Order: sequence, then structure tokens, then C-alpha cells
Amino acid sequence: MTESSRPTIAILGGTGKEGSGLALRWAHAGYPVVIGSRDAARAVSAAAELATLLDGRRGLRGADNLSAARAAQIAVLTVPYGAQRATALEVKEALEGKILVDVTVPLAPPRVDRAHLEGGSAVERLQRELGPGVRVVSAFQNVSAVHLKDLAHRVECDVLVCGDDADARERVVALARDAGMVAWHAGALANSIASEALTSVLIAINKRYKVPASGIRICGVPLTGMA
Repeated sequence: MTESSRPTIAILGGTGKEGSGLALRWAHAGYPVVIGSRDAARAVSAAAELATLLDGRRGLRGADNLSAARAAQIAVLTVPYGAQRATALEVKEALEGKILVDVTVPLAPPRVDRAHLEGGSAVERLQRELGPGVRVVSAFQNVSAVHLKDLAHRVECDVLVCGDDADARERVVALARDAGMVAWHAGALANSIASEALTSVLIAINKRYKVPASGIRICGVPLTGMA
């Protein structure tokens, strides 16, 4: 895919650590990226800060969440669990016919090192609310934000990509690879429950072993068989 043909990506809630880190990596890879926020001014400021890390390269801008969703072909939801549903429903009309990548993890502070999965997968529930017009894909829940803004740092965590639409899954797998990560098709959206629970497991490992960014690796599958 040439840079001119790459889709515009909106990062909803993109001023946070995870969202801004992913935005930086995709912008570095040549994707047009719109940072979204409830506060447009904050989004503009965040985009300008990221642009300085790319030596002022164009392709990054900020906007309110709705404007960002309207401008993009692919949206990535990187808000805390408590804001997941409200943020997505506020921009539902702008997401029709598009892919929404949900990075949501249902953590329950203060015990974020314990899995909290009431009623199954949070991402699957969101798909039901948004309806079939939005192709929801689950990905990136297990990737720590700690090293995302260090473009020289290899992300040592595989990405599990779940979704009911195979083409949408494939596009998100490609996005992960373009961001410098190893990604795997992990089946239907219902399987996202495993990715969501794994985040609490990784947080518990981080605390026990005093590390900032533990991750997962899939073994037993040749990298040549990733497609």
C-alpha cells in the first residue's frame, strides 16, 4: 500500500498514553492521523506535540471526537472503560460503514490486576449496540503504552486481532504490522474476552516482577504463516 492510498485513522481519546503512542507509530508509517478528544483544543495540542517527535512531518492533526470520526476511514477507540460506550455512541453516525478498532479493557480500579468481565466481552457488547453498520474489531489491549512513543523500541508484545468480519480483521492486522508489531488473527469478536482478561494478568506480572511492560508472544506458528 502506498502512502497516498493509506486510509485516514482517527484516534478517539487520542490524547492519552495508549492513543497518542499508536497515533505516533501510524503517522511515522505514513498514515494520515486525526487525534480526537472531547476537547478539540486539547487534541490540537496533542497532535502538535506528536508532530515535533516526527520533525514536524505533516499528517497529524487534532479535532473533537465527532469531527475525527467523520474524517477517517478507520477509527480507533482508546478511552478508559468507563467512557467506552458513551464515546462510541456519540459518534455512531460517523462510524457507519467504517471499521472501529476497540482497545477497551474492562478494568475495575483499584484492583486493576484482577480480571473484571461482567457479562462477557466488553467489545462484543459494543458491537451489538453499534449494529452491523459498524465493523468492530478488538485489538491492542495487551500492548503497554510505556514504549510506544519510543520509535526505536521494538514492541515486545504480539497483538491478538478479533472480529466477526474477516476483511476488517485483515486490515487491522496490517495496521499492527505497519506500527512495527506482530499481529495474529484470533478469531471471532467473542474471543476478545481473552485479550481483555489478559491485560489484568499482565498488570499483575508487572507488579510482581517490577517491570513496566510485560507482553505476550504466540509460539508454534511460523511467522511466514501469519496471514
